[in-house]
Amino acid sequence: MTYAKALAAGARILAAADVPDAPGDARRLLAFAAEVDPSRIILIGPDPIPADHQTRFDAALAQRMQRVPVSHIIGRRAFYGRDFAISGAALDPRPETEVLITAALAQPFTRLLDLGLGSGAIALTLLAERPDATGVGVDLSADACAIAAQNARLLSVVDRMQILQGSWFDPVGEDQFDLIVANPPYIALDEMPALAPELSYEPRMALTDEGDGLSAYRAITAQAHAFLRPGGHIFFEIGPSQGAAVSGMLQKSGFVAVQVLPDFDGRDRVVMGQNPL
Repeated sequence: MTYAKALAAGARILAAADVPDAPGDARRLLAFAAEVDPSRIILIGPDPIPADHQTRFDAALAQRMQRVPVSHIIGRRAFYGRDFAISGAALDPRPETEVLITAALAQPFTRLLDLGLGSGAIALTLLAERPDATGVGVDLSADACAIAAQNARLLSVVDRMQILQGSWFDPVGEDQFDLIVANPPYIALDEMPALAPELSYEPRMALTDEGDGLSAYRAITAQAHAFLRPGGHIFFEIGPSQGAAVSGMLQKSGFVAVQVLPDFDGRDRVVMGQNPL
């Protein structure tokens, strides 16, 4: 069997299992099995597929049929032009989070704080894009801190990133920052049953607060002023229905220039505010 025929068969198998984007997933999994970039699959398509590559591809297909995310199978995920190591210990970076990155990079900062660090996708990307900046990342999960540390090494920013285990601001001390970013658990408990099956492989604590989905924003907003320098900015990723609630919290807390920013599909995705000068 050739790689091209294996790819076609894999796409049919995934489609029969109702996996979204079966052809694309099959291509990424075959590239993983063959240890090549997905863009090269078309080039090796006419070649016979070695038995070990077919075995590896079959195993990956079996996992995907169980709705294990592709990133968890191959152990990496592209985000803002860089590859991040991925595991079930932290939330898989999503394309819509890149909206927060772009908005944050439009502001001046040399010192940032990421609350709910996860894989480190937000903070580490910002540091990689801003070579003069340093940062602190906080996560309650020791496993998430470990994968973030791995990604800091992969992105060569480990010397500019301090990773602390704890709850929100608790381990930060009296440090102050130009920028605070957070993608906290924002899915309400009653929304959890309707989530895509892939999300069952994500850490639950990164998805939901087991309440109305807003408790993290309340906790962070209540303390953020003390950790932001005058004129500093705060950026939250939010669920599409939370723009009014979260922007209202920031305004009530005294933040100015509060804005709600849309994602690529036009849905509310980021709320930003500025600490008064």
